[in-house]
Amino acid sequence: MFTYSLVSGILFGIFFGFMALGLNLIFGVMEMVNLAHGDFVVLGGYVAIMALTSLHINPVVSLVIALVLFFLVGLGLFFPLIPRLSNSRDPEMLSLILFFGLSQVLEALMVIKFGVNPESLPLSVFGNSSWHFLGQSYQIAWIVTALVSLVMITLTYVFLYYTSLGRAVRAVMGNREEALASGLPVKRTSAIIFAIGIGLAAMSGVLSPLMIGSLDPTSGLGLTTIAFAIVVIGSLGNPLGSVVGGLVYGVSLMLMQTYLSSWSVLVPYLLLLIIVLVKPSGLLGKGVRHA
Repeated sequence: MFTYSLVSGILFGIFFGFMALGLNLIFGVMEMVNLAHGDFVVLGGYVAIMALTSLHINPVVSLVIALVLFFLVGLGLFFPLIPRLSNSRDPEMLSLILFFGLSQVLEALMVIKFGVNPESLPLSVFGNSSWHFLGQSYQIAWIVTALVSLVMITLTYVFLYYTSLGRAVRAVMGNREEALASGLPVKRTSAIIFAIGIGLAAMSGVLSPLMIGSLDPTSGLGLTTIAFAIVVIGSLGNPLGSVVGGLVYGVSLMLMQTYLSSWSVLVPYLLLLIIVLVKPSGLLGKGVRHA
């Protein structure tokens, strides 16, 4: 059972790291916590469910649909909202209020459109076979989800470190004022990353029913909490920290579900509390030297 918990925890951890990646990108560039992140994940899940049930479109194709659709949604949200927040007296606090309100609006719209009954994707969508490893069997849907998540994480890494736009993104993450002084298009870079962050959240949502089961319009808050815990564990503002945080969370969750299942719901809160007390900057965060 330990082997099963460890391997499945790694598979789930890769997915959860991908799910938190968009939240960490947005915070790293704009220092704003998107409290509606989980709602965009849920919306991505509904895109996959509707595409499969109504149009018989495979979730792999839905990944591309979700990315393009919600990238455009992200751009549509950025320009009327984010520049005004950035120029306000307290952009961090106002952004929390704004995204909390956006979360409530999205939840209400999903209730109107989809109702309150949980919906999901069948695990057989990628076939009924299983993956056998060290005497244990694992759902093929878990393997596909982890592989797709790993590919998207890798592509994000390549984008950040091997493209001119990615280098601009890292410059803004490092020091926004210096990036402005250097003549970098900070507003355009922020808009693109905000849209990518929303798109990545929706893409993870396409895969989420295969990993976390059914979704309903109220699932967003819990998913936002998990994503926030993951980025704090890894390091706020460090996209690669999402991967480390996701693995820590995934393995801890599966071990807890195996040995203390009634306490597993507390995993994100316990990990968040431990990290804040022991290493507030996160596992990949740099310590602050005081004079």
